[in-house]
Amino acid sequence: MKIIPFLSILLIACAVGPRSRAAETETLTFRYVESNGIRMHLAEQGEGPLVILCHGFPESWYSWRHQIPVLAKAGYHVVVPDQRGYGKTDKPQAIGEYNLFKLTGDIVGLVQALGETEAILIGHDWGAPVAWSCSLLRPDLFKRLVLLSVPYSPRQAGSTPPIAAARAAGEKSGRVFYQVTFQDPKRCEEIFDQNPRGFLTAALIGASGDAPSESRWNPWSDPAERRSPPAWSAAIPLPAWLTEADLDFYTRQFEKTGFRGAFNWYRNIDFNWLHTGFLIDAKISQPTLFVAGEHDGVLKFAGGAVERLQQNVPRLTKKVILPGKGHWIQQEAPDEVNRLILEFLANR
Repeated sequence: MKIIPFLSILLIACAVGPRSRAAETETLTFRYVESNGIRMHLAEQGEGPLVILCHGFPESWYSWRHQIPVLAKAGYHVVVPDQRGYGKTDKPQAIGEYNLFKLTGDIVGLVQALGETEAILIGHDWGAPVAWSCSLLRPDLFKRLVLLSVPYSPRQAGSTPPIAAARAAGEKSGRVFYQVTFQDPKRCEEIFDQNPRGFLTAALIGASGDAPSESRWNPWSDPAERRSPPAWSAAIPLPAWLTEADLDFYTRQFEKTGFRGAFNWYRNIDFNWLHTGFLIDAKISQPTLFVAGEHDGVLKFAGGAVERLQQNVPRLTKKVILPGKGHWIQQEAPDEVNRLILEFLANR
């Protein structure tokens, strides 16, 4: 795993090319577009080549707040959607409306709605599978790829649907994989919608590199059982990267939307597996950067995907694991992540 030496942001930005005066002065704006049958809410800034940032669970466009102005200033048109089921974007009720084909179609439709013919994709958490699926299915549109936290791992022949496999493993071990918990609509919506701020606070801190090792997020634990609303409400010191204002924003969003749309992404995991046999052993052909935190719990159940990245992504340019950081990598280490992204985009 390679940690690259420090390079000046100024030098990297100069290598990207001339910055437009408009990109330097333009402020963040918001609008809606129609995409793939839904109304999608966007944050937007800058001019130049299109860069789309795809967020994960349980987030929104806001999780990219540290990247948007930096990329815009470097000469890119940065577009950040609230993805299907999140924020101000439409939230269909049916579970089937959140399968991977719908999610990739949303991003393809977004490119078309913007009147563009190609884009660079950057995805974190669930946004990473959306970004790599877009890259696999529409290489004509998506030319470069950045994956944060979740390493690409292709569908393999002869394997078992992931949720079915996790249930079987849980029955043997007596533990519950968190994605199995999320399969139950009645239980999850009733519990998590009671106290969005408490859950968000516990999740953001518990999965970060700042959490004490003994209380760090464990993917093989039942979040609805072991983190009941009273426990979430307990006072938890905030790390430096997470402010009360940040929590206020996330909380307001989920108080309005609830968690159903976000959980429905998880409820399509086995469906996605069953209907993507045509992607067995598929390799990503685009130049790709991967960045994750040393203490990211996703790496614990990724099944060696990080080690196999070079095999599955032949044009992988760098694989960087940031010491001491956790799952929310672009929020925990924004300067380092921004530097890595700018360097990657500059090396065309």
